[in-house]
Amino acid sequence: MTESKSAKPVFQVIKDFLLDEIQRGAWKEGDAIPSEIALAQKFNVSRMTVNRAVRELTSEQILHRIQGSGTYVAQQKYQATLVEIKSIAAEIRSRSHRHHSVLHQLIRVDANEKLAEQFAVKLGYPLFHSLIVHFENEQAIQVEDRWVNSQLAPDYLSQNFSEITPNEYLVAVAPLQGVDYRIEAVLPPKAIAEMLQISSKDACLVLHRKTRSQNQIATIVTMWHPGHRYQFTGSF
Repeated sequence: MTESKSAKPVFQVIKDFLLDEIQRGAWKEGDAIPSEIALAQKFNVSRMTVNRAVRELTSEQILHRIQGSGTYVAQQKYQATLVEIKSIAAEIRSRSHRHHSVLHQLIRVDANEKLAEQFAVKLGYPLFHSLIVHFENEQAIQVEDRWVNSQLAPDYLSQNFSEITPNEYLVAVAPLQGVDYRIEAVLPPKAIAEMLQISSKDACLVLHRKTRSQNQIATIVTMWHPGHRYQFTGSF
């Protein structure tokens, strides 16, 4: 394989090929990928070129190399940043992975006593509720159970959440003023386990987060993640 000055570097072509095969499910977690010799023959390049692509994917924790055995698709522990609140779609795309979501609920609800207290509003105050499952490379990694202040995000119900995430919309209409959060590890209810495609005996990492905007409570969200393939990161 040859490349022109304007063409993509050959190692990147090989890297993209490997990523595409993993993303479309040809190789799943724990599966061995073809040897460097086989890949060099397939792309008609030196083994050194293949090695660079494999090394980079290994450093990105997409692949896992075992000395004397081979190279395997690594178990993914998807990361989320706590200090800087990002859209999960942006987190996924930053890893060159695919994001899509499935909307389970998007409704208007009158605040009950508990919600009214949490949002510091009157009983019956209009709130919006959404329930969305987010996927990374066809694997469910988050159930987002979100309550939204209707005054701060009046067009919430009209958004197409298959094209934009709630976070992306809310950041635009209700700029973040403050946030409180806590994390716990718990067993998921049956409904959550089914949406995450895991057993109800598999522990989840659960992020509870309350955001403020314009001196009001903007959102209260609970996000469930499969504990065996997810981790939170942050820095100060």
